[in-house]
Amino acid sequence: MKILGIDSSGMVASVALVEDNILRAEFTVNNKKNHSQTLLPMLEELKESLGLDLETVDAIAIAAGPGSFTGLRIGSATAKGLGLALNKPLVEVPTLEGLAYNLYGTDKLVCPMMDARRSQVYTGIYEYVRRGGEYELHPLAQQCAVDVTEILEKCNQLGREVIFLGDGVPVYADRIRERLRVPYSLAPAHVNRQRAGSVAALGAIYAACGRLVSAAAHRPEYLRKSQAEREREEESDHTGA
Repeated sequence: MKILGIDSSGMVASVALVEDNILRAEFTVNNKKNHSQTLLPMLEELKESLGLDLETVDAIAIAAGPGSFTGLRIGSATAKGLGLALNKPLVEVPTLEGLAYNLYGTDKLVCPMMDARRSQVYTGIYEYVRRGGEYELHPLAQQCAVDVTEILEKCNQLGREVIFLGDGVPVYADRIRERLRVPYSLAPAHVNRQRAGSVAALGAIYAACGRLVSAAAHRPEYLRKSQAEREREEESDHTGA
């Protein structure tokens, strides 16, 4: 199975191709450029480097949210456009599951954190459960948008060592140190941000299980309203008062 992976849910823009459990190529940029400027050139570079005919791809795995509203829209539009043009299905990989898959097989709890501003994070808690010769990713706390202290207290309640990763970790590192009462570590640089390789690899598993959607049906999962929507509501409430 040949899966094209796309992740632009945060600061990172990343594209990858996984074929029959082999990562054929991955291009990742972690910079402040708009993903609309980087994503398509990266896809073109991936095609040229591999001599890839996109018609041979079985499905397109997309980091489906939560994350940056602009980044999610760009990634979703790219995946939908490719899916419609090529008549290929999409695999919607929850962003935080894709992040957690960076740490495949660990016996520690995995807690991805993406900065959602206003002391909130997009987060979840995951563990790996061995099934035969493989590990399956299981959520202990489904992805959500919560105050960072809430997810840290949940980690304390579970009472197990935790690995943190994601762009929210450096933002809330002080709170992690102050509030966590269980052993923890921070994932190293090569696995602590979004990677399309992980999205594609996990997408291949989900595709094999039939978790496919049409390109036309795909919608990103934002989990909460955009800042502009919240500001409009606040302004409306203030005017109404």
